[in-house]
Amino acid sequence: MQLFDSHCHLDRVELDAFDNDFDRFMQTAYLESVTQMLCVAISPASWGGMTELVAPYLADNIERPDDRPEVYLSYGLHPTDEAGTVIPAEDLVAAVRDSRHAGAIVAMGETGLDYFHCEQGERWQHDRFVAHIEAAKTLKKPVIIHTRGAPGDTLDVLERENAEDCGGVMHCFAEDWETARRALDLGFYISFSGIVTFKSAAALREVARNVPGDRLLVETDSPYLSPVPYRGKPNNPIRVRHVAEVLADVRGETLPEMAARTRENTQRWLGIAEA
Repeated sequence: MQLFDSHCHLDRVELDAFDNDFDRFMQTAYLESVTQMLCVAISPASWGGMTELVAPYLADNIERPDDRPEVYLSYGLHPTDEAGTVIPAEDLVAAVRDSRHAGAIVAMGETGLDYFHCEQGERWQHDRFVAHIEAAKTLKKPVIIHTRGAPGDTLDVLERENAEDCGGVMHCFAEDWETARRALDLGFYISFSGIVTFKSAAALREVARNVPGDRLLVETDSPYLSPVPYRGKPNNPIRVRHVAEVLADVRGETLPEMAARTRENTQRWLGIAEA
């Protein structure tokens, strides 16, 4: 069995349980069947440090150890970071193309709208969102969408900007079926995190039951949103298994079947060859 954590922040994972040794953590993840990860950047200030941290494990590194997970990257500016800042699409494109590890950067974002942490209708947040979509279309890479308190406006932007031309994923999905349906109509994927394991998430599990099997992804969003039975504790990619287990149960599948399905879906979404 091989699991693909489709969204994590490896530069923020707590390493206390691994003697503060990142390589030991990565080896443990591999032994726990997490063989691939998408590491997502949330601000330009973190792009360089995050990339260097995971460089030994990147998919474009020919010296990558065989007994460690294969890591891919996404570059973006999170909707709640650096309030007021808008990075032009051409600067996002240049950052990807000029990177030493451009071959491992397979997506843009995360980006989107967040009205929980920011005032509704902030122009800079919308402009930033559009710039990411433009960059994704130029680079022919999918876009990772964060939405909180703004599902309708988020989908309106995606539809207006023809985001189906680049495709993408609704990451850490916690919305209703209508939101999922609109995203699916754009050709987007739906990714579920530890939230789907929470006792209070019965409605979300019903959404997960109805998502087409070829559009379903699993993630941890590490170090956030640990699944049950670790809720409230720092998260890490090893726990993606618990998300997959709940989805398998909801959909009447085995864990190995769900692992294979979501791994294949993530590879297809990112346009990468099977490892």
